[in-house]
Formats: sequence, C-alpha cells, structure tokens
Amino acid sequence: MMSAGKYMALALALLLPGCSLAPNYVRPEAPVAQAWPDDFMPAGTVLAQPSEAVAADIGWKQFFTDPHLQHLIALALDNNRDLRVSALNIERARGLYQIQRADLMPGIEATGESSNKGLPADLSSRGERTVSRQDSVMVGMSSYELDFFGRIQSLKDQALETYLGTEEAYRSAHITLVSEVAMAYLTLVADRERLTIAQDTLKSQRASYDMIKRRFDVGVSSELDLRQAQTSVDTARVDIARYTGQVAQDLTALGVLVGTKVTPDMLPAQSLSDLPLWPELPVGLPSDVLLRRPDILQAEHALKAANANIGAARANFFPRITLTAGIGTASNDLSNLFDGGTGMWNFLPQIRLPLFEGGRNVANLRVSEADKKIAVANYEKTIQNGFREVADALILRISLANQLTAQESLFKATSETYRLSGERYNQGIDSYLAVLDSQRAMYSSQLNLVTVRENREQNLIQLYRALGGGWKE
Repeated sequence: MMSAGKYMALALALLLPGCSLAPNYVRPEAPVAQAWPDDFMPAGTVLAQPSEAVAADIGWKQFFTDPHLQHLIALALDNNRDLRVSALNIERARGLYQIQRADLMPGIEATGESSNKGLPADLSSRGERTVSRQDSVMVGMSSYELDFFGRIQSLKDQALETYLGTEEAYRSAHITLVSEVAMAYLTLVADRERLTIAQDTLKSQRASYDMIKRRFDVGVSSELDLRQAQTSVDTARVDIARYTGQVAQDLTALGVLVGTKVTPDMLPAQSLSDLPLWPELPVGLPSDVLLRRPDILQAEHALKAANANIGAARANFFPRITLTAGIGTASNDLSNLFDGGTGMWNFLPQIRLPLFEGGRNVANLRVSEADKKIAVANYEKTIQNGFREVADALILRISLANQLTAQESLFKATSETYRLSGERYNQGIDSYLAVLDSQRAMYSSQLNLVTVRENREQNLIQLYRALGGGWKE
C-alpha cells in the first residue's frame, strides 16, 4: 500500500499553483475622439450626465411605447430562429468551457477487471495445461497533468472568454432583432399611409373626372381636359396597385422576423402620426457609450481569448508532468477479492520535455501572437464602426429635422395652390392643366412628407441601436 508520506507528496503536488505565461492584458485605447465633435450635435441634443442613464439602459418597452409594436417584438424574441441559434451557441460554448475547466482537476474513476488466461502444456512451467485468473478493483486517476506552467489554465481562460463572447453575440443579435422588427413595423405603417393617400387621391380624382365628363358631355369642357383628368385617375390607380403590393411584402417580412403569421389584430396604425412619440435619447461620451455595445464587448472577449492562447503556446516550450495513480485490491479468486493482504497500488509519474518539434512550438507561438494582433485590429475597427454609426445618425438628425420643416411647408403651399387652381378653373380663368400640375405637386409633396417622417423615425431607431439600446426589456 502507498505510504502516508507518498500520499502527502502527491497531495502537495496536486495543490501547487501553476504560473500563467499569458501576457498581462491591457485594454487598447479607443481609436476615436473622446467626445462627439460639436458640429455633430443637433440643436436640443440631450447630453447624459455621469449619474444619468444612457441609451443602453433604456429598455425597449420604455422606448417603443406602441402596444402593437411591443407585442410584435415580444413574439419575435420568442420565435425568431436566428436568435434561437445565438442562444444555443451560448449553451455550446458553456459546455466547452466546462469541459476545459474540468482538466484543471484530476479525474477519479473506479475500474473493475477480470482477467482469465489459459496456457497449453508445452508453454507451462509445470508441463501441463494451466488456467490462471485475476480479479481486481481499482480507484485512481489517469494521466492528470500538473499545470505548473499554466497551459491548462490558459486554455480554460480562452474557453471562458469565448463563452462570454457568445453571450455578447446573443445580446447583439437581440438588439439587432428588436431594431429590425421596429424598422419593419415602421415601414409597414408608412406604406399603409401611402396607400391611404393614393386611395384618397383616387376618390378625389374620380370625382373631378366625373365632373369634367359631365361638362364635356354638355360642351363646356374640352376633350383635352377630360383626358388630363383621366391621367390623374390612372396615376392614382397605378400607385394603389404598387403600394398594395408593398404592404403585402411588408407583412411577409414582418412575419418572418416575428416567426409567426401577422394577424389583423397585430396590424399597426394607419399613419405615422398615429404612432406615439418616442423619447429623446441621451448621448454621452464615446468611451462611456461605445464600450457598452455588445459587439464591442464581444470583440474584447475575442482579444482576451487570443491573449490567453499565447500563454498556452508559451507553456508548450516547458515540460509536462502527468500522474497516473491508483489504489485497490486484486485476487485470483473473486470471493477473496476484499480479504486482507489483497491490497495493491500504482503510482506512475511521467515527464515530457520537448527537445525537437521541428519548429512546431515556435510556429504555434507566432500564430497565437498574430491572432492577438488581428484581434486588437478587429477590436479597434469595431469601436471605429460604432463611433461612425452614432456620428452618422446624429448628423442625419440635423438634416432630417430641416427636411421635415421644409417638407411640411411645401405640402401646405402645394395644397393651397391646388385649391386656388381649382377655383380658377371653375371660374374659367385657367385651363385644367394648371389644376393637374398643382394636384401632382401636392400629391408628390404629401408622399415625400411621409418619406421624411419615416426616415426621421428610422433615424431614431438607428441611433438607439447604435448606442447599444434594445437589450434590456
């Protein structure tokens, strides 16, 4: 049997901590400005104070207050297949991390063995056929590596960072899905409003056409006026057909995101003006805002994993010590297996010292160092992309605010022009061509007003997403 001193030596060896050869991790400096340039800030931009919540802390239910949209987002989070794959990737990464972490502890297993052996007479020392039997029961560990140089610890750290990265990837997919549902919902509302405008225009133009037709029949209006009125009717009919198709496509796209059929009770408002106002987003410093985005956190976890992998590659240059040990009983008779004097043990330490690997370890280290440099570049690029997305959204807010003011004024002017031209035509002052031109201008400005409003709301969704909002409920 193993002596107490040998047991103590084995226990001390197992408890000896290994040193990590991974480089000390230092987060790279963000390759962007520390504050948004002043010309990026539209008038009325809300700056977040250190004690205030930023966009990432605003839950999607707080931001998207429309109950129809909230219901659709909730369905999408439950049913969307891409999000489901992201969640399963987390489970897979967690399992891989647990497998790697288990290598830090010795695996204890119990084995039972029964060996039977028959020898012919010419091979037997007694000159006759013999049969031998041996039964044994052992409890021990097999090929447990003492992690003196932190190789297994580094691999465990790498697996942990990969697992944490998949969690951030899930959050990023969550944010993307929330924003995509909101954008699809907004597109559906806008196209339904365009369809309503086209339908109202068709009713108005048909009434005008019928009036001109009666005047034409009695010889008051010319055939030119009649044909011009017909062009307005046909134009509206074409637009109705186009927007009807777009609404159907919008419903299909929304159904794919939601993961189920969009029923009539889920349908949104008929116009953008029916939607509740969304809150203004507080904007803080890039270093405070961007580093909370899941995609940037995911890139940093990838960088930490690459950093840990360098430690594992360095450890390959040093000896590996593995232990195999066991204790149990053995007997040539199963009934005597646990009798006194049947005890047995084994202790097999093994050391492996790399002498010549054909440059394999050097190449592995160079690869791991290159992987870290790539991870640093990807991390910095992700921050730069995030900065650009927020800056572009802020710049666009200025343009869209000015566009909206001008477009609303244009719509009012064209509406008044259309009314006046109609009165002048009825009084015989102008031809119907002037009425037709003013009607087309009003119709176009009304549709453009819907587009500008849609772009403004989409811009707010994009800014919310760019600032890391949409993860919390």
